[in-house]
Amino acid sequence: MKIAIPKERRAGEARVAASPDTVKKLVGLGCDVVVEQGAGLGAGVTDGDFTSAGATIGNDAASTLSDADVVLKVQRPMTAEEGTDEVALLKEGSVLMCHLMALTERTLVDALAARKVTAFAMELMPRTTRAQSMDILSSQNNLAGYKAVIDAAAEFGRAFPMMMTAAGTVAPARVLIYGAGVAGLQAVATAKRLGAVVFATDVRPATKEQVASLGGKFVVVDEEMEKEAETAGGYAKEMPPEYFVKQKQILGDHLKKADIVITTALIPGRPAPKLVTAEQVATMKHGSVIIDLAAETGGNCELTEAGKVVEKHGVKIVGYTNTPSRLAGDASTLFAKNLLNFLMLMIDKETKSVKIDWEDDLVKGSLVTRDGSVVHPMLANAG
Repeated sequence: MKIAIPKERRAGEARVAASPDTVKKLVGLGCDVVVEQGAGLGAGVTDGDFTSAGATIGNDAASTLSDADVVLKVQRPMTAEEGTDEVALLKEGSVLMCHLMALTERTLVDALAARKVTAFAMELMPRTTRAQSMDILSSQNNLAGYKAVIDAAAEFGRAFPMMMTAAGTVAPARVLIYGAGVAGLQAVATAKRLGAVVFATDVRPATKEQVASLGGKFVVVDEEMEKEAETAGGYAKEMPPEYFVKQKQILGDHLKKADIVITTALIPGRPAPKLVTAEQVATMKHGSVIIDLAAETGGNCELTEAGKVVEKHGVKIVGYTNTPSRLAGDASTLFAKNLLNFLMLMIDKETKSVKIDWEDDLVKGSLVTRDGSVVHPMLANAG
């Protein structure tokens, strides 16, 4: 069985879908692993590292993907309109695992179905205890939350911790975090480690204790509305307009006092909710910083510009996209392990081939295309 890891071609993507450790494990199972030349360089992994682990190096995308039974990627494959037509290079009947962005990239999903590719959208992995080791959103958002605080510290013109010196006392930075999911909680922990005073808010009341356990102070907006704010899968639901009106009122004072604001709110398949208005930015302290981790899907702040650092009303607004890629080494290691753990469910150790249990909850939750059809329940009737 041939497993292919092509080089990521999308702009700004430095990660790779394999590590020497995962390659070694796959080779140990009897798989032939082919990694495209230079695929790991952005993550600090050389071709020599992969060959030492037992992989073969492919000269280009075509030779790497040729006859591959399984293709592991970070980002969704590119189409002819985008440059290298990776979809056309996939073997009919092959298995693809990646961050497919299936809920928003319907044209690509249809193209994969037409190619008769068995495609798994790793971002749709059910949020269950069993799936934790395969959850790319958790592994990557954890790093994004950490990096958000580091970026904030780099842009902020003052120190984070309280410092008592002979020349006087430096007050600690005040950090406000919107969203207490994986990214938000890691941001709380990292900001506390740097010595900041940290406040966090989330529509899910269950996160209150998690924030407190990390040393943060939880800001409640509306307890009644927040009781129904979490989906069965553990994600935040889109809240009604009246909730955001109240949120604006309650968090307005916190924004005026904040030195750093980090926003992490995302809704799967939908534009990011607007949590910080232009009017509120104008009330913030001169020299304060907003890190918007939702910049790629429209931003949580009205003034965010994706991929840019801008200054509005004396406030720096950081809109970096694909934050995990800015920690490509660690992000790749975790992403690769997520993929390996999922793939291990499908490898028949006796025949050295793919054997998929179509009734497995993790398979059903992430399977998007099969046998020429779009099969995921969130997409099957939306074409």
